[in-house]
Amino acid sequence: MLISKILGMFSNDLSIDLGTANTIVIVKGRGIVINEPSVVAVQISGSGKKKLLAVGKEAKEMVGKTPESIEAIRPLKEGVIADFDVTEKMIKYFIQKSHARNSFIRPRIIICVPYGLTQVERKAVKESAMNAGARDVILVEEPKAAAIGAGLPIQDPRGNMVIDIGGGTTEIGVISLGGLVKSKSIRVGGDKFDQAIVEYVKKKFNLLIGDRTGEEIKIEIATAVTPDKEMKMFIKGRDHVTGLLKRIEITSKDVRDAINEPLKEIGDAVKQVLEVMPPDLAGDIVENGIVLTGGGSLIRGFDSYLSKLIKLPVYISEEPLLAVAKGTEKMLEEIELLQQIQANA
Repeated sequence: MLISKILGMFSNDLSIDLGTANTIVIVKGRGIVINEPSVVAVQISGSGKKKLLAVGKEAKEMVGKTPESIEAIRPLKEGVIADFDVTEKMIKYFIQKSHARNSFIRPRIIICVPYGLTQVERKAVKESAMNAGARDVILVEEPKAAAIGAGLPIQDPRGNMVIDIGGGTTEIGVISLGGLVKSKSIRVGGDKFDQAIVEYVKKKFNLLIGDRTGEEIKIEIATAVTPDKEMKMFIKGRDHVTGLLKRIEITSKDVRDAINEPLKEIGDAVKQVLEVMPPDLAGDIVENGIVLTGGGSLIRGFDSYLSKLIKLPVYISEEPLLAVAKGTEKMLEEIELLQQIQANA
């Protein structure tokens, strides 16, 4: 008993926002200790065995630039584990890094997962973390964590609605008394915006660009509504017809046309949730409005786009990129909140 208590003192619990695009790790009492891309670089031997080379920022620098023997992998796609072994290696690396590579520490871990995950997918996430060194794993749906991180009073008997637009999924949740009353998860997020831009540039300009360039375009000049002044930027790539390298100018109107379809998919999903909402909760949402979190909410004018579409006030939370992580941090610090969230799962 004494030994287990001593070990418990040193096994700092942590939470992981295991995102398709980025992974954020929080250690209880220390806050955010890791915020890095969910990318792993591995060297593949002749037998097919994968040796870990780099994780996070260093690995992302290698995307699209590796020789045949090295592969830069994003092990999570559309919010789910696409490569079990690599995901396990990534989680293990981040756990050890967050505890100064002390492999003797076996922390309890809270992991955020998309609402729409199947039981098989949830089991895969749990097993990855357990095999990576966790002593216990608690899964929490992203809409709940996002709402807590955005500062919404989710334990009150009032409806609060949050839309978390991540790299792989968009999570829509209506929360009251600590539980999800209505929710929806669609596999549309930042990656779909990037891919839509890549395809548009290929179709309109006959220019081949990579996903990294698509992401840069999205960050620099993407808008969901017509701005006061259109923006422009130069991009480089390979001509699809001649094979020669070239440089072109692209405008924010081009990007708006490119991302119109994924924007519409998110808007349609929000409307579907609103259409089945209980009348009393609907009144609360009309009064409180809707809160946006996640990296996708940073596309210029996204709040205005949704507000015009659904005729309700829409707000972007403070630090939307960190909302889910901050929600899990609060659960780490307040055990009663975590217990209520689990009770209403």
